[in-house]
Amino acid sequence: MRRYRLGMVFLVVWIAAGCRGMEVRTQSKVFLHSSPVEDRGPLAEMPVAFASSPSPQKIALIDVDGLLLNSPIVGLGNVGENPVAVFREKLDRVEADACFRAVVLRINSPGGGVTATDIMWRDLRTMKARRGIPVVACLMDLATGGAYYLATAADQIIAHPTTITGGMGVILNLYNLRDAMMQFNILATPIKAGQYTDLGTPIRELDDEGRALLQHLADQYHARFREVVRICRPKHDPARQEDFDGRVFLAQEALERGLIDGIGYLDDAIAVARRLSRTPQAKVVVLHRCHDPARSVYATTPIQPIQTNLFPLSVPGFDRSQLPTFLYIWQPEPTLERRATGR
Repeated sequence: MRRYRLGMVFLVVWIAAGCRGMEVRTQSKVFLHSSPVEDRGPLAEMPVAFASSPSPQKIALIDVDGLLLNSPIVGLGNVGENPVAVFREKLDRVEADACFRAVVLRINSPGGGVTATDIMWRDLRTMKARRGIPVVACLMDLATGGAYYLATAADQIIAHPTTITGGMGVILNLYNLRDAMMQFNILATPIKAGQYTDLGTPIRELDDEGRALLQHLADQYHARFREVVRICRPKHDPARQEDFDGRVFLAQEALERGLIDGIGYLDDAIAVARRLSRTPQAKVVVLHRCHDPARSVYATTPIQPIQTNLFPLSVPGFDRSQLPTFLYIWQPEPTLERRATGR
């Protein structure tokens, strides 16, 4: 159960009468706070698809949705979870149960933090090696950047005909807010030891030397992405330099470039998992929280914080509670991190 604390509420009404009629103005403020921590209970198994006869053999359907950051998705009316932590919890559940014979990884994500996606990629490969079971990635609407990075750990990648994938680039969003701060008569006066301890600060323009240092980091992250694709996707031609410039592809082009193994739907991905695991009678089980509905293979748990609808205005760079993060992501919208985390 979520608990909320209602703060002070006040209402001011001003009425003025005149020849043009009556004008009413109101002002109100409501403060609503939710607990930052919520115990949503253990994982539960919900069978959502059966073969022709019952069987103890199971295929785990694991979701990877939204922005992949190693932090909780929190907000007004939604405490949310850490995508990296809950992913590991589901993998541990699969590894501990010998009845699980395969995993279908359903991915619908633009990507996320470099470290977060790399942790998930490593955990998936580790579980697969320990259990020796096949993993099939099913790409939904979007599987770009770190989401595709994660998919490369699977034995087979199946994309919907309309899937957008690729986006194999690196970005660090920085902003120069000096002029904006001047509009509010805000003058930054940092005291520091170490020339680059505030490298990328929004209070001044990034100089050429600082840009070169950050570019060097981005290039190293990019090289790691390229190496992961080289190791995990032998069908891909590493000479295709343009594949790594951040562009995105529809499924057919991704197939032609060796980035995926087939085009189909979620049912097709499940069929591939049954074939690779040699368990045609295996039932499909969604791993979900006890109070989250999961009655079909398309069931998902909403993670979007509600205040993104209450407060739609988002100014890039102003929310300094956000850590600077290098991202494997397809990101035409630079405020994506704030909208996804609700902070």
